[in-house]
Amino acid sequence: MTTELLTVTGLTKSYAGADGELPVLAGIDLSVHEGEIVALLGKSGSGKSTLLRCLAGLIPPSSGTVSYRGAPLRGANPGTAMVFQTFALLPWLTVQQNVEVGLEARGVAPAARREAALTAIDLIGLDGFESAYPKELSGGMRQRVGFARALVVEPDVLLMDEPFSALDVLTAENLRGELLELWESGEFPTKAIVVVTHNIEEAVLLADRVIVLGARPYGTIRATYDIPLPRPRDRDAADFTKLIDAVYRTMTGREQGAPLPPHGLRSPARRTPANTPLPAASVDGLSGLAEILRRHDGHLDLADLSDELGLEVDDLLPLVDALELLGFATVDGGKVTLTDTGLTFSAADVRESKQIFATAVRDLPLIHLIVTSLRNSVDGGLQAGFFRDVLAHHYTGEQVARQLETATGWGRYAELYSYDAVHEEYRLDPAV
Repeated sequence: MTTELLTVTGLTKSYAGADGELPVLAGIDLSVHEGEIVALLGKSGSGKSTLLRCLAGLIPPSSGTVSYRGAPLRGANPGTAMVFQTFALLPWLTVQQNVEVGLEARGVAPAARREAALTAIDLIGLDGFESAYPKELSGGMRQRVGFARALVVEPDVLLMDEPFSALDVLTAENLRGELLELWESGEFPTKAIVVVTHNIEEAVLLADRVIVLGARPYGTIRATYDIPLPRPRDRDAADFTKLIDAVYRTMTGREQGAPLPPHGLRSPARRTPANTPLPAASVDGLSGLAEILRRHDGHLDLADLSDELGLEVDDLLPLVDALELLGFATVDGGKVTLTDTGLTFSAADVRESKQIFATAVRDLPLIHLIVTSLRNSVDGGLQAGFFRDVLAHHYTGEQVARQLETATGWGRYAELYSYDAVHEEYRLDPAV
């Protein structure tokens, strides 16, 4: 029996919002054992990064417990270290100084932390760059510094929040491979890894166990997959492809019989901008996908579609979500099928397309909020800051920007309102 390093029991996480508590995670139970890599997989908004920060003790759960080696956390987790997506290096410090930051915070003597830092730098393949500053390094090298900084404190569990997503494809593939080689070599100074990703193939390639989080309307565990394949894993092997397909279906399907969330966190009956976010999809993007589906008799398996287009399934998910939200498509077990309205939309000319689109978006909560607010304004115009303030109760700053970007594009195409980017002002279309 392997040692249980991290244990999560009945975890929920909510944030205060204008309409009360805004749930992000609900009823999470999981454990992380010595000797395993666990991937937390989910679409944007599923709460996977929030869960990772709860494991690190950086944010407390609203209810439930997070334990490290059986002891409930009362603050930062002493047995973990974090690698971030955005490198998070201090630009005025050298590589060695950046790596030593954690040790210095723990009060380690200068000589000891210098020795430990140089060992970690060598381990991660940055020997010779000790005196370089972050601005002198490529993206891949900067992320190596992030790995070295985390590993130098020799945590029991290394937590990684989409560590390869900011890198180009080749650099990410190289760094991912080197990380696995280190893990398999036995030289890795950590007993377990938890990695957050939205990339299905990356999760199956890296992990011993993949935990899929759903995001409607908050994060719950939808499925757990054990990955028994030996490393290095062959992407072309039948067993690998079978696992990829199974996870695809969970990520894209709308499964029945999912367990109900804890009492008090049930989905509200009324749709609001908080519980019905707009997918990050442009009108051109979703129109293009609808047209491709029409050419395939109105339906196609998402995995086959991604292969045909040479894209990751993850890149298509926002477009699929948009078609479904608009009532243009349904998703069942990974198969996307256009509805009658979707078929009409995909074949329509520009004028008819705009009319169909306007009917579909008019009642979406954020679009409805913008239109109604503009109607009730003195002169039919409002500053974007008004809507940013409203959404800030429910979303991060980055998420607010994405929501308004999508709403702006959709509302303009539907000719519901215009937007002046110079003055950051929305104005109601005279015909509305």
